[in-house]
Amino acid sequence: MASQESPELIALFTTYTASPDSIGSHLTQATASRTVDDPLIVATGADLALYPGGGQDPSVEGFRLSTRGFKELAGISHLPPALASLVNIRAVRGEGSWQEDGRRLLGQVETARAANSVELWRDTIAVQAYQGREQAIADLIDYSCAVTARYLRTALADESYLNPKTLREDYLAGTGTDEPGVPMNHMMIATFFLTGMDIAHRILRWFDAHQIDWTRAMVVIAGKQGRVTAGVTWNTSSVAAMILGASGRRLPVERIYMAPHAPVFATPQHGDLSEVKALEPTFRAIWNNIRATQELGPLMFDGYPRYVPGGAEAPDLHHGHTEISDMPKIHSADDMLAMVTRLRVVLEDPRQLLSGCVADYAVEQLVANDNDPTRVIVPGLDRVTYPTGR
Repeated sequence: MASQESPELIALFTTYTASPDSIGSHLTQATASRTVDDPLIVATGADLALYPGGGQDPSVEGFRLSTRGFKELAGISHLPPALASLVNIRAVRGEGSWQEDGRRLLGQVETARAANSVELWRDTIAVQAYQGREQAIADLIDYSCAVTARYLRTALADESYLNPKTLREDYLAGTGTDEPGVPMNHMMIATFFLTGMDIAHRILRWFDAHQIDWTRAMVVIAGKQGRVTAGVTWNTSSVAAMILGASGRRLPVERIYMAPHAPVFATPQHGDLSEVKALEPTFRAIWNNIRATQELGPLMFDGYPRYVPGGAEAPDLHHGHTEISDMPKIHSADDMLAMVTRLRVVLEDPRQLLSGCVADYAVEQLVANDNDPTRVIVPGLDRVTYPTGR
């Protein structure tokens, strides 16, 4: 088949782009020569790497799945969506279709409740950011398991009970039963906040120890963050919120680049940073390539409106609102309207990280309190008493 390309025009195309020796590549290299000594921060889905610049070795701080207490709290956080999933399985597949899963969940809930104790949280899991709150956390878990088990036993005895109305009223809102209870909505907020507070506390402390010049910092958030559609913009990324908080907002937002298709390094094992080191040129090239193109804008189109990142301020939420497009602003630790709305938003908005519904608020509160978790009010926990022994 005859060629359908023009070699002459293709050569013109590669003169500027798509070639290691192109003008575009030379522009990236020129831009990189200005930033070789600048600090570069790269976040993957589980770790943060800091490349100080000037050929210095990187350092890595893990977060999320590798941290103590994360999975234990996540198991409790996920009890309400687990029950909601059973409600939908019954609605889609009919009577009896959910019961095997329901009995399995009930067994695991009872086992987890028996294993839970203040000693477990204080002496075994022993998260520094939770010190002084171990009894409250153990009480929250005991109560959450008890209420979940009660709901499951009732539904297994009469599956007509397993429906959206009882889930919302008797369980999530805690208003439909004869005895007063703590809404499981509060539990979800508390557990998500605790996880975000622990991660943010360690990351803020780590950044502070490195004395970063935030005005020169380069940030790449690489690869998958949570579910495949989530965290692809800076204002839907809890990692971006942590980095901005650590900088005291000195880091310009336009120096954060979301790179979902960038390569990532595996979590280093036994202190081996060889893969992290090997990827530094790649990460710096990604940042500098984007920056080089951005800098053409004011050069070419001075006098036209310039781009500024949007969404810097979360929208306010008021009673009567029926729709919202972004996570609403949280005004205080008692603002359950905003926080529970965020629980709905992170489920319905595919851009959001499920576990990040209050992570930015946790960062904000830590920064306001000199990174001291004991001075932070944990919503859904510190001003709530979870009855135990039910």
